[in-house]
Amino acid sequence: MCRGSMQTSPYDLIGGEPTVRRLTRRFYELMDELPEAAACRAIHKPSLAATEQKLYEYLTGWLGGPPLFTDKYGHPMLRARHLPFTIGEAEIDGWLACFTRAWAEAVPPGPLADTIFARVHDLARHMRNKVDNT
Repeated sequence: MCRGSMQTSPYDLIGGEPTVRRLTRRFYELMDELPEAAACRAIHKPSLAATEQKLYEYLTGWLGGPPLFTDKYGHPMLRARHLPFTIGEAEIDGWLACFTRAWAEAVPPGPLADTIFARVHDLARHMRNKVDNT
């Protein structure tokens, strides 16, 4: 491969391991802190440590870093993995509130960050498995 065509992954561009660690740590801190995350927090185990590690591993590979999650657990199949949990608007909104704030604190602003965040937002909405009757 010629030098000019080498690409750097989003993982590297946002700061790699330290940034993804900071993001996932802050995300789960916020899940315990933000009242708007109560519905999302309620579908998690009392300890968030294992879930934080899984999100770190998933995001690392999803962003183009080492494939930690797939090496350990296989294909993510995110929707299937989340089907045992009731996920409606309140759960999604709470998750996104935490992620939005953690993302803003951990990832430098810019077009790449905006593009990645938009994809995360769409992915969060895709996890819905409950129809909310309002």
